Amino acid sequence: MHIEAVTLRKLAMRLKSPFETSFGSSWDRDVLLVEIQSDGLTGWSEITVSENPFYSPETSVTAWHICRDFLIPSLLGQNVATASQACERFAAIRGHEMARAGIENALWDIEAQQKRLPLWKLLGGVRQEIPSGVSLGIQDTPAKLLKQIETEVNAGYQRIKIKIKPGKDFAYAAAARSEFPTIKLMVDANSAYTLDDTEQLKRFDALYLMMMEQPLWWDDIFAHAELQAQLQTPICLDESIRHLRDAQTAMELKACRIVNIKLGRVGGHTAAREIQKHCLEKGVPAWCGGMLESGIGRAHNVAMSTLPGFTLPGDVAASKRYWVEDLIEPAVEVTPHGTIQVPQGPGIGYAVKRGLVERLTVARETFKSSKP
Repeated sequence: MHIEAVTLRKLAMRLKSPFETSFGSSWDRDVLLVEIQSDGLTGWSEITVSENPFYSPETSVTAWHICRDFLIPSLLGQNVATASQACERFAAIRGHEMARAGIENALWDIEAQQKRLPLWKLLGGVRQEIPSGVSLGIQDTPAKLLKQIETEVNAGYQRIKIKIKPGKDFAYAAAARSEFPTIKLMVDANSAYTLDDTEQLKRFDALYLMMMEQPLWWDDIFAHAELQAQLQTPICLDESIRHLRDAQTAMELKACRIVNIKLGRVGGHTAAREIQKHCLEKGVPAWCGGMLESGIGRAHNVAMSTLPGFTLPGDVAASKRYWVEDLIEPAVEVTPHGTIQVPQGPGIGYAVKRGLVERLTVARETFKSSKP
């Protein structure tokens, strides 16, 4: 692949409704897109940062800076044999996984198109459809949460994840379990608790949850091992797993029994496959987490979710749950039995609505190679 041009775009998009977690509420979203031109082909990806440094140290501002001043110059005008080779060129850059993933994943889209393969097949995927789960933000009351769960269960979603924080946690989850005794139910704390809350977190064992996601500090593994030893509920690590070494450490210390793999958080498809392979070897279930992506980021999540070892329903939900109009066609849809059909076309398998992208773009920067 000869890297001829790279375009960064920031789009202003509004969710259909606010989405609240333990670190705040999101409604208006900065959506960062990467478009790469190579050998007559165009590759797309999404940099899955937030506007603020609450989930991750990265933001839309820092990601733009790292791409513009470091990542793109290392590739522009160069030839790379495979998308994975981009990782080697980024090796000197510490952190900034989401920015790195944005560039690398667009190259994966191009490589799959060159080989006339769907991206999921190039990655090594084995499924024609993937199970879909849904993530529900924190609600004002348990009654409102139950109404939302009913809607999503009726829509066919195979797993319900509810966000929690101190004061809006056990009573909400207990109400959900009482009303829906057989659903696959999990809670996600987004690091809202400490070890001082162990007794409160132990109460969740009575609810037979699939997992409790990231209850403690975002950059911690050791304390999670201490907590997991006291819980029957499996802990799933999200923010703590930034690369393969974190996954290896977490499993060695028995800090978790499940791993959430997010493409942006771990640095792209190459790193995600390394973690997926390790989870498979250790018999640790994995699943794909979401970052309120547009359809472009969601398309990459669909492809990753087809890999062996992704045995649990992920956060890859229908486009219509989040957006009045998504950036891709066809939109991502969920079947009545809670699955997403994997696209069969080359690359990400969805067409980007360039006109809509242009209308929503509020900032753009294009970098072109001077080399033929």
